Amino acid sequence: MKILAIETSCDDTGIAILEVSKTGDFAVKANVIASQVKIGKKYGGVYPMMAKREHQKNILPALISALEKARMLKKPDKSPKEHFDGPATISLEASLGAVLEREPELLKKIIPFFKKYEKPDVDLISVTNGPGLEPCLWVGINFAKCLSYFWNIPIVPVNHTESHILVNTLENKNIKFPAIALVVSGGHTQIILVKGKPHFAKASRGAYKILGETRDDAAGECFDKCAKILGLGYPGGPIISKLAVKSVGCRTSHRLPRPMMGSGDYDFSFSGLKTAVLYQVKKDKNNSMELFNKEYKMKMAAEIQQAIIDVLIKKTIKAGTDYKAKTIILGGGVSANQELRKQFLEFSNEFKIIFPKPELSTDNGLMIAIAGFYHKNKITNWKKISANGNLRIN
Repeated sequence: MKILAIETSCDDTGIAILEVSKTGDFAVKANVIASQVKIGKKYGGVYPMMAKREHQKNILPALISALEKARMLKKPDKSPKEHFDGPATISLEASLGAVLEREPELLKKIIPFFKKYEKPDVDLISVTNGPGLEPCLWVGINFAKCLSYFWNIPIVPVNHTESHILVNTLENKNIKFPAIALVVSGGHTQIILVKGKPHFAKASRGAYKILGETRDDAAGECFDKCAKILGLGYPGGPIISKLAVKSVGCRTSHRLPRPMMGSGDYDFSFSGLKTAVLYQVKKDKNNSMELFNKEYKMKMAAEIQQAIIDVLIKKTIKAGTDYKAKTIILGGGVSANQELRKQFLEFSNEFKIIFPKPELSTDNGLMIAIAGFYHKNKITNWKKISANGNLRIN
């Protein structure tokens, strides 16, 4: 079985091709990511309509690149008419225009593509339909609809949050349940009870329960905002992580708050930490601008990172203990943080700790392909698929 996956929930355009054997073994044929980090650095963050335009620009080249990597990009041995299943009286342009009504610029590019290349040997298309930024989600969904319609390939919509959990099955075939998943990124911070392995659509219903989530800023968002306060640029998480590594032996005397760490529940709140950093930096700047140097930023970066890690670990381990979990699963962009991983592994005597490779922690098409495999029986009429920016995992 070959799955073509499309991910456009935020600012990364992901296209992946995954082959799954009859025994359920995964073979990654391609995993292409077109990042918008350079644009984010220039403008200091992600702006939905700007990100949407970049997806429109990047998605077809990403598909072509993925098909090339998978050796599935071939010139047609039939004429375009033979490839098109629509009524003979309807032109290719008019037919696809109805599908890509919201993406006129993409329509202009995809018609030559369809005329130039033949249908690839793909059995299923998997696409993110939420949660995420709806303008961005719609680009991927409309593109997937167009491919599904023209190539006559079935399509399944998948949940972005669940995909961050399921990508861990790429290298961990025998996860023991129940498990606690911490999905932590720029847009989400959630602790989720995973009751059992989702064996396709029916069994996966009720497989998850959200135990706690952020009441305001997500952890990744807190990293970004704190980095901005320190004048470090975007994205904040990787920058703060690098500075924190360099700060060994020179930790700051400032003790930042650990919001809600002792609240007794599994919820998070990181806006207070961001505010504490803002006030502390303003105070230190007023006292002495000379001290607002690289060493100061390194010390603050280490304390910011540790404050976030302390809260994430305390809440997750509590959930693991309370629910007698056998496994702790990490996912989402912040889970790529090496210090977070290192400190979680200190609990490996109590739980099996698993996390994806760093490049699979951030948004990518491969995780959408894997989720598509687990939901392969959830085929949906392409006309009925829509974006849901607030889609819940349970």
